[in-house]
Amino acid sequence: MNRIVAILGGTGSQGFGLALRWLKAGEYVIIGSRSREKAQAKADEARRILGNGVRVEGCTNSEAADKADIIVLTVPFDAQLSIIRRIAPYLSQGKILVDVTVPLASIIGGDPWRILYPWDGSAAEQAARYIPKGVRIVSAFHTIGSSILYDLDREVDCDVLICGDDVAAKRIVAELAEEIPGVRAIDCGPLENSRLTESLASLMIYLCRLYNVKAVGVRITGIRNLRSI
Repeated sequence: MNRIVAILGGTGSQGFGLALRWLKAGEYVIIGSRSREKAQAKADEARRILGNGVRVEGCTNSEAADKADIIVLTVPFDAQLSIIRRIAPYLSQGKILVDVTVPLASIIGGDPWRILYPWDGSAAEQAARYIPKGVRIVSAFHTIGSSILYDLDREVDCDVLICGDDVAAKRIVAELAEEIPGVRAIDCGPLENSRLTESLASLMIYLCRLYNVKAVGVRITGIRNLRSI
């Protein structure tokens, strides 16, 4: 694989969990952070977990966005726009931005299982308004919790719901998703539908609290002939 995947916010729990899964699958992963030192420390941690043979490095979010073909944004909602503005000069035409942001009410002191509704309709649609023209945006990975990702010997019993307006970009993100054992990538239509898929994350947080479990998953049933994106 010659592509480079950058995970911005990769020092956080979900971002680092995705990094571990993709490194194990053989991807070249850059862990991005506001702090180069923190990113490099996480890259070292990935090597300790998976071995020195994995292709990983740590650097600032801007450096990661500049080097990568696919940029995965795994940051809290209140940090989303500031990071997008910072990396925008490095988002050249044709790159793919995968937005994993969930607009949870916890950023304004509310319950973490409640959702906010941005003016644009969803976090992904908000991101789309601020990225440079020609950058392809896809919304995905809202339904996979970090605790499941960290258990590297366990298959992930969960579907990844993918929204976007660029079919080729969605197909590439689907391939990334299905490198995680147990995951199916489900085409959920245009980017506008991320309003629905993002809200599932808040529901999953509520269910974890209600049933006192670390993680729950989402499966779409009833589709007999699941077509590739």
